[in-house]
Amino acid sequence: MTTSEHTTVVIVGGGIGGLSTALALATSGLTVRVLEKEPEFEEVGAGLQMAPNATRILREWGVLDRAMDAGVFAKRLVLRDALDGRELTHLDLSTVEQRYGAPYFVMHRHDLLSALATACLEAGVELNTEVDVVDTRNVKGAAVAISETGEYRADAVFIADGLGSKLRRRFSDDEPVPSGYVAYRSALPTEEVEIEVTEDMLTSVVAYIGPGRHLVQYPLRRGEMFNTVAVFDSPSFHRGEARWGIAEELDGAFEGSCSMVLDGLTSLWRDRQWRMHDREPIHTWVDERIALMGDAAHPMLQYLAQGACQSIVDADCIAQQAAAHRDQSGIDWPNALLGYQAIRSPFAGRVQRNARTWGDLWHVDGFARTIRNQLLLDRSPDDFRHIDWLYGNPV
Repeated sequence: MTTSEHTTVVIVGGGIGGLSTALALATSGLTVRVLEKEPEFEEVGAGLQMAPNATRILREWGVLDRAMDAGVFAKRLVLRDALDGRELTHLDLSTVEQRYGAPYFVMHRHDLLSALATACLEAGVELNTEVDVVDTRNVKGAAVAISETGEYRADAVFIADGLGSKLRRRFSDDEPVPSGYVAYRSALPTEEVEIEVTEDMLTSVVAYIGPGRHLVQYPLRRGEMFNTVAVFDSPSFHRGEARWGIAEELDGAFEGSCSMVLDGLTSLWRDRQWRMHDREPIHTWVDERIALMGDAAHPMLQYLAQGACQSIVDADCIAQQAAAHRDQSGIDWPNALLGYQAIRSPFAGRVQRNARTWGDLWHVDGFARTIRNQLLLDRSPDDFRHIDWLYGNPV
């Protein structure tokens, strides 16, 4: 086993969180190495909603214009009832930048990762692929990321290896929590979508919410692609079957939905699935010079569309704490990481818990659905009270 020369920072994982952290630290003058176990830096999935709590940071990093060029500015965020199709409420996204100082737009996950990877290379980040880190440890005055072929020494090591993180075991013996919900997706050239894609569909993010199901649609890549996500509560999960969320359940799960939802199912990829998991919030993310970030620290369900955004906020906080604990002798990494944990852990835990609550609200039936719909119908479109804490809060 070989040992690499000392690097200021090593980041384990080359997803959105890992590359965001690399960029944030490299642009402040640090030497950064990213270790990714896959042969390429790529994201699994399709669409991504970029909210202002993250886009203001992308702007500070000089990445926002590149990201927006590949995205779509949606005019409205709309909630509809999945059974009768009626609009329940909407958020006027055209006012978001004026209110929060940064825009809201949608883009393909691959496009964001590509923009971050390009910016990292321009900032001098060393991007290494096919390095599977199996352990980390603190040594005197340094931290080490350990793979089967070598050890990588650094002043600090960040664990950004996602929901299924094996390295999180240093901090917790927990496992991902299955929600019982599974997603089927597609991101197709707009002209290949089997339904008629209207002008309103190309300028909106629309979620049809209903009993044990929802469907989300929005455009990607300047409207050249159309993204669809169908999510349902899997009967086979509740029967305790290991192979749950199978495609054969999809149509039955959406039975009784409105025609717009049923039409949306026709374009889905049915040969792949995304089972929805999160984890319980944990308070300890830091062990001396080693820290969790992104989905390795706080994986969350998708109902607030904040997974990638919260990873970007983590990265910004890490860079700010490194700067705050830096003097002529260098960075006091143990205290910088404790500062990061103190700021981010409570807030990210709040987002995790709220995402679960919003999922429950989306999927209610019977009288609860009636009450929910009436509350949403009574809501003013310019009422931002329930998201000010998220979009406007810098942590």
